[in-house]
Amino acid sequence: MATSLSAALPSSLHASCTTSLAGEDRGVLVVSVPARAAHARPIRSRPRMGNVNEGKGLFAPIVVVARNLIGRKRFNQLRGKAIALHSQVITEFCKTIGADSKQRQGLIRLAKKNGEKLGFLA
Repeated sequence: MATSLSAALPSSLHASCTTSLAGEDRGVLVVSVPARAAHARPIRSRPRMGNVNEGKGLFAPIVVVARNLIGRKRFNQLRGKAIALHSQVITEFCKTIGADSKQRQGLIRLAKKNGEKLGFLA
């Protein structure tokens, strides 16, 4: 009797699955899912390029006035030259004290963070 029950069980299970998926129940499943749920995406803010401390810091007002006076393009050129010169000074300092390139890179990152906090990169 156990063999006839186990033999009958898979066929009845198979019949009920195909009936429920291919039959009238399928329409109920499709209707019960909201149409927008499949296409809805969570709203994320776009990543912001630039300085998080923009407009803040001791020197930010001076930087903003200078940028407005000489123009954004020329200002960015001068800023790039100043950053390059500062990086060279840091590199020469690291050579003098015998610091390796990893320590030099850490000092350059620290200088950038400090510049952001002070408002030089506003």
